[in-house]
Amino acid sequence: MDSNQQLKVDDATSDVETQLPSQNGAGEGPEMDGLSLYEKKALLVNRELDSHGMGKYQWYIFFLCGFGYFLDLMWAQAFGLVASPLQEELGFSTSALGNIFSSFSAGLTAGAFVWGILVDIVGRQYAFNLTCLISSVFGLCLGAPSSYNGILVLTAFVGFGVGGNIPIDTTICLDFLPQNRRFLLALLSVFQPIGVEICTGIAYGFIPKYSCNNGRNATPPSCNNVASGQPCCTKASNMGWRYLLFTLGAITLVVFFLRFIVFRFQESPKFLLYRGRDDEAVQVLHNIARFNGRESTITRDVFAALTDENVSTGHHQQVKPTTGAGLNQAEATFTDKVKLELSRYKMLFSGATMARLTILVWITFMFDYWGFSVAGSFLPTILLKKNSAIKVSLRQTYRNYAIIYIWGIPGVMLGALLYQIPRVGRKWAMVGSSALMATSLFLFAAVNTEASNIALNAMEYFFQSMFNAVLYGWTPEAFPAPIRGTASGLASFWGRLISIVAPLIAAHLLATSLNGPLYLAGAGVFVCTVAILLMPNSHMGAQSY
Repeated sequence: MDSNQQLKVDDATSDVETQLPSQNGAGEGPEMDGLSLYEKKALLVNRELDSHGMGKYQWYIFFLCGFGYFLDLMWAQAFGLVASPLQEELGFSTSALGNIFSSFSAGLTAGAFVWGILVDIVGRQYAFNLTCLISSVFGLCLGAPSSYNGILVLTAFVGFGVGGNIPIDTTICLDFLPQNRRFLLALLSVFQPIGVEICTGIAYGFIPKYSCNNGRNATPPSCNNVASGQPCCTKASNMGWRYLLFTLGAITLVVFFLRFIVFRFQESPKFLLYRGRDDEAVQVLHNIARFNGRESTITRDVFAALTDENVSTGHHQQVKPTTGAGLNQAEATFTDKVKLELSRYKMLFSGATMARLTILVWITFMFDYWGFSVAGSFLPTILLKKNSAIKVSLRQTYRNYAIIYIWGIPGVMLGALLYQIPRVGRKWAMVGSSALMATSLFLFAAVNTEASNIALNAMEYFFQSMFNAVLYGWTPEAFPAPIRGTASGLASFWGRLISIVAPLIAAHLLATSLNGPLYLAGAGVFVCTVAILLMPNSHMGAQSY
């Protein structure tokens, strides 16, 4: 699908009072000119959902997708918080500290790639539920092993489940939100700092109390590094990090229960239309309308009254159909379907502007994940070491974590606000927040007082949350609906791939320089600033209104 056509489909229906055309005139009107059959149907779906406004179904979807964001950073934060007590108990070297972050990132990478593609092939429904099920099962097991290798394996599987959350949940939310409520895509990210804050609060309750380093002047060595019978950090005296992980696994299971048992998720109508399953799409729209206490005006006859996929109504212009959409997809042979799936990916590079957009989005995600994977993984450890040097206790340090991460919530809210302001919009909100995030990392490397450590870490997390809120909300908007989940998943995949390597490099730097990871993270985030500046203004401007 041409990107400009997609903008027509997504943006032409911002007036929530727009009425659906009559059955006999479904294809009439200037808005239908130049659109393929799939795009016309998608336009009618947009109008139908716009007429509902933010109904009860849309709010359920928003919060359940938000829980996916919540789990994403809740788990990422957990590994940063358990790294030090884990090292105390198991006795691995500082250079090996990055292995747990890279293991999690490897799982996230596989998850982003697999789930991001599957969501456009098998549908949103299965992926929506399976990601939570996988991460909850392995998360509940994560506190059991007593070997570093066992923990690394389970960590990767948790990452595989969690890795699909952002591309899937953003895609699902976008499929059901009214056009004039799309700022809520950015606001989804508010669940991330909430997840971080809850994880930090649980860690504050467990780790200082049930840790080998619980106020003693010197932390006992690992039992793996001393002779039998010598005082050491035992499993029984270091259960805090295990209690934390067991609790997070249980929270993840509750989210799965809410998604799978409590709420009945409907498959995306646009996905069904793209696959030629028009009757099911109509039924979904009627189910949603009934859930919202409304009547749906869409029937199978309304779709049937639209003209041929290759012909525009009005002026009868010949236009290129969306690859594999509608009945073309349903009636194709297996071989043709495989070819159509492969050709669908060409949409990412259909023209110079779209190719430029795709490449720059990939670069942005790669260096964004480079920066925040290093920051998220190592800032807790660096802050702990800096605080130790100025005689700040472990309990105070974990209390400071809670103060720092609460600032992510107003960061997301500011991002969502700027998302809607025409003179700022997506582009300049991302440019400003990424540049200030990088600046805060460099400043943190230069100072070491308790007040400055709290302030600069809070500043970093504020702008990190703001940047990611806008980036995650805008990315699926920039791509056509049939490739939307895949595009978001691939962007996340490249970011996750880089986040495997970054912690390994940062761990080696940390072994020789406490501030080395901070410079590494800051430099990566500045690359994001440059990439955003080079983004095509046509895509940014069109989506900012």
